[in-house]
Amino acid sequence: MNLTDQSRRSFLTTSLAMAGTIPLVANLAQAGTQAAEKPLMAYVGTFSSPLQDVLDTQVDLPPGNGRGIHLFEINRETGAMTPAGIQRMGNSPSCLAVNAAGTRLYSTNETDRVGQEKHGSVSAFAINREHGSLTPINKVSSGGDGPTYVSIHPSGRYLLIANYFGGSVSVLPILEDGRLGEATDVKNDSGKIGPTIAQNAPEGSFAFSGHDHTHAHMIQADPSGRFVLHVDLGLDKIYIWKFDEKTGKLTPNDPPSVSLPPGDGPRHFHFHPNGRWFYSIQEEGSTLVLFDYDPKAGTLTSRQTISTLPASFKGSNFCSEILVSPDGKFVYAGNRLHDSIGVFAVGPQGELTWVADEWTRGNYPRSFSFDPTGEFLYCGNQRADNIAIFKVDRHTGKLTFTDQYAAVGNPSHLVFLDLAKKQ
Repeated sequence: MNLTDQSRRSFLTTSLAMAGTIPLVANLAQAGTQAAEKPLMAYVGTFSSPLQDVLDTQVDLPPGNGRGIHLFEINRETGAMTPAGIQRMGNSPSCLAVNAAGTRLYSTNETDRVGQEKHGSVSAFAINREHGSLTPINKVSSGGDGPTYVSIHPSGRYLLIANYFGGSVSVLPILEDGRLGEATDVKNDSGKIGPTIAQNAPEGSFAFSGHDHTHAHMIQADPSGRFVLHVDLGLDKIYIWKFDEKTGKLTPNDPPSVSLPPGDGPRHFHFHPNGRWFYSIQEEGSTLVLFDYDPKAGTLTSRQTISTLPASFKGSNFCSEILVSPDGKFVYAGNRLHDSIGVFAVGPQGELTWVADEWTRGNYPRSFSFDPTGEFLYCGNQRADNIAIFKVDRHTGKLTFTDQYAAVGNPSHLVFLDLAKKQ
């Protein structure tokens, strides 16, 4: 065979091989395009009905301007929110959680009154993986009044619920088809209610919201799932439970709780990504507390307390949300009445240093959330009926308003789901 014949055969072989790969490349490109076309979704929980039978001290009584769970598509480049539908509900789905597979969404229905005991309820929804719409699966009792917080246990087999008005926490099993079962455990908080004036409140503060009754405000497992922690604002305590994944039962840890300063009112908390630092925000005291967390023993040891407000502030303020940035470099603290988000740098040992505070562009910021990239922060201004969108400076932690809002009546909580990402 001469060189010409070899060249011709080589050319034909290469051509046939390339011809065979063209459909494959085209299919891969098409699949990539289809995946990219799937949206980044945001689900916003709201207050969608008035609370009629609550304590007189409920300072943030919502008028019920929401319409249920509001759906949005998110522009990945600009952060802008485009309305994509509403799952209409008249029972205030005020807190939301999405499972790890991105196939189920759960909501606490804070103003629902179900059964003879008139407890709140929790709903389960199936998520359409093409366009993010919701289909109801079932609804069960939350095990107490006014469920205000829901989180998913790391096993994916249980929901953890904090019932604010009932002063209780409950565990709900997640069945194989995503339905919720009846509670496997309910624990009722008890003890001496804290004083009406917070020990660490700013000068001139009249902030009084939860020291009239037991008020379980948040519940979440630690990263391992071996322990579950919850706060009671009225008792000024953080409870720590051992969790039995087989039975869904809670048993007190040793010690069973840690106390915050009288009247300060712990509301929410967030673990640092390293799992060893734990930050708590106090609603009436307007403080952040850094705890060292022992993941083996499930114990908390307080190490630093810092105000969420500028040093010059005087008067009343109610803290709301706390988030640690995904990279662990900053902590963000919500201030209602001051209507700001405080930005704090995390030091080498977890200690916090004030960096800045950013006006939320609306009043009563109840909660805020990072998008999946950590590039944008979305702040729900409860009384302003909007969500304000901020760009996050990953180097300084500071927030810059993007001049973008989304209209939502009484927003309470926001979660994201990237439908283009395989779960």
